[in-house]
Amino acid sequence: MRLHLVDGTFELFRAHFSKRPDGPNKATLGLVDSMLTLLNEEGEAVTHVAIAFDNPIRSVRNEWLASYKTDEGVPPELLAQFDAAEEAARAIGMVVWSMDRYEADDAIATGAARWRDEVEQVRMLTPDKDLGQSIRGGRVVMVDRIRRRVIDEEELLRLRGVPPARVPDWLALVGDAADGIPGLAGFGAKTASVLLRTFGRIEDIPKSPRSWPREVRGAERLAATLTGEMDRALLYRKVATLFEDVPLAESLEDLRWAGVPRHAFGAWCDTVGAGDLRERPQRWRD
Repeated sequence: MRLHLVDGTFELFRAHFSKRPDGPNKATLGLVDSMLTLLNEEGEAVTHVAIAFDNPIRSVRNEWLASYKTDEGVPPELLAQFDAAEEAARAIGMVVWSMDRYEADDAIATGAARWRDEVEQVRMLTPDKDLGQSIRGGRVVMVDRIRRRVIDEEELLRLRGVPPARVPDWLALVGDAADGIPGLAGFGAKTASVLLRTFGRIEDIPKSPRSWPREVRGAERLAATLTGEMDRALLYRKVATLFEDVPLAESLEDLRWAGVPRHAFGAWCDTVGAGDLRERPQRWRD
């Protein structure tokens, strides 16, 4: 059994900014097209699936960090399609997690943690760096569909230089522009990886740069920055740490996917005028 957990917000943004012809339902139609491609490509390997959305985009993290991502700057025609996108995903037969106080990534992290021991593999379909913390060996992996890359724990270590547990610390130091986490000045990806791989958590990095690995350049300046901004670094780590206890109502069995519901999908296609998608599914259920 494979559990597919999809970052619906990412997919919706991706569809909106794609080369697909413009129109009032561009993002929604693009999302459905993308999901049908996924389900068709994975075929019988898809046994359980859910898709999560940030709806609204603001979350509890905005109460902690003023710079955290909001819907500011998001095209209004895209924001207007979030509810429609959720309805479309349900028409495909996918379980939809519509996040309010929490985020889509929290729902995915919760699903991965809750059911990773009950399935052969959890596949988190997202390129978001923060979900690297949910990777477990080859059992829970990230799938970057754009780059056609599967990221397991070994690949994460090669890419980021840290194990899953240290991803929030790494993001706190390096920052994450997509989420509005500024990071600490001077801390690049390589430096953060070396320090965290050597010492573990942010608070375990020695204040004295004399104890730091010699390969770290500008150690005195960086040590002074970390010492002076430790509270900020710990806040950024808190913001980057995903919840694994989101109150999801479904059981694993509720996420079972046996195909696209023919009647519901046909009705949706008629409603939005998506006749070109009607025959795209390769697995149906009546």
